[in-house]
Amino acid sequence: MKVRLLDIAHARSGDKGDTANVGLIALKPEWYAVLSQHVTLDRVVEHFRGVINGGVERFELPNLSALNFLLHGALDGGGTLSLKTDAQGKVYSTALLRLVLDIPDAEARGLGLPEFRGA
Repeated sequence: MKVRLLDIAHARSGDKGDTANVGLIALKPEWYAVLSQHVTLDRVVEHFRGVINGGVERFELPNLSALNFLLHGALDGGGTLSLKTDAQGKVYSTALLRLVLDIPDAEARGLGLPEFRGA
């Protein structure tokens, strides 16, 4: 089953220097396992390929039902040094929420995940 992150999580982002920080929080605590298992470091690296110039770090925060990602080299120097439209990294949370996951049908139905039927 295809599931959009937007339908099972919310996100916040910000910056420190040239690094964007993205927190991804499950809308329901029982959906955290889906985030933890399916929003992998490799998947996020691929999702932002060509958008960031550095590495990605992933941190698990199970007590908050959240994951946190540091996107290094995302802001062309950040703040006043960058010519990017969003030099503070606020848009990265929205960009991550556009990710569509492939979840095994039985798992998705068992957790009551909303199916994404879009493009």
